[in-house]
Amino acid sequence: MINVIIVDDEPLAQDVLETYIEKISDLNLVMKCNNALEANEALKNNDIDLMFLDIQMPQITGTDFLKTLKNPPVVIFTTAYPNYALEGFELNALDYLLKPISLERFMKAVNKAQEQIELQQKEGGSPSGKEEEEVDYIFVKADKKLVKVNYKDILYIEGLKDYVIIRMDASRVITLQTMKSLEDKLPSQLFRRIHRSFIVNIDRIDAIVGNMVEIVEKNQAKHLPIGKNYRDDLLELINKNRL
Repeated sequence: MINVIIVDDEPLAQDVLETYIEKISDLNLVMKCNNALEANEALKNNDIDLMFLDIQMPQITGTDFLKTLKNPPVVIFTTAYPNYALEGFELNALDYLLKPISLERFMKAVNKAQEQIELQQKEGGSPSGKEEEEVDYIFVKADKKLVKVNYKDILYIEGLKDYVIIRMDASRVITLQTMKSLEDKLPSQLFRRIHRSFIVNIDRIDAIVGNMVEIVEKNQAKHLPIGKNYRDDLLELINKNRL
């Protein structure tokens, strides 16, 4: 999860960003701050990865506030004034969102932030110097809450535009994210992309029938297509365990 704060003195602007953040499963909104002083306290008391920072604020501007921080999180500036863009990028801000902010533009900025944060984590390594403990589950944002999904319970994952459906034996979870982002989070030894719209749990594959993968869903055989761009990778996996 990416911990986020919003720093903006306009309640409407805060609400828009909060609504967008709730749609992205990897984002966790820690606090909404009305000014730089509140943001400074939030940064001291929380582990913040990403800050949406308004430029025009009372007492101290967003750009001046950023200059005071020794180790700032990843910053995305938000403002109604395009003439501040150059100054924002000179301060190493990752992106610059011009109000009113569309969801599409917001998601592009968040994708950039995710890549930047992942790169920083890889370069920095884990704080203890030890490898992170392996987990057998993932948390996804759905219905305005974080839902824990155990890997062993997943049958397959289906992509529908900006949404994915995680299908399990007795339930399903719908979350707003791309198939690529979810594929990157899942362990490759357990899950395999077989089509632009499908990721399967390898342990739940019952058979390969022609260009289809057979999975038993609710006591019935479910056949999922194998895309031509994914077929060789899947067959290579199968041949390693073929008698």
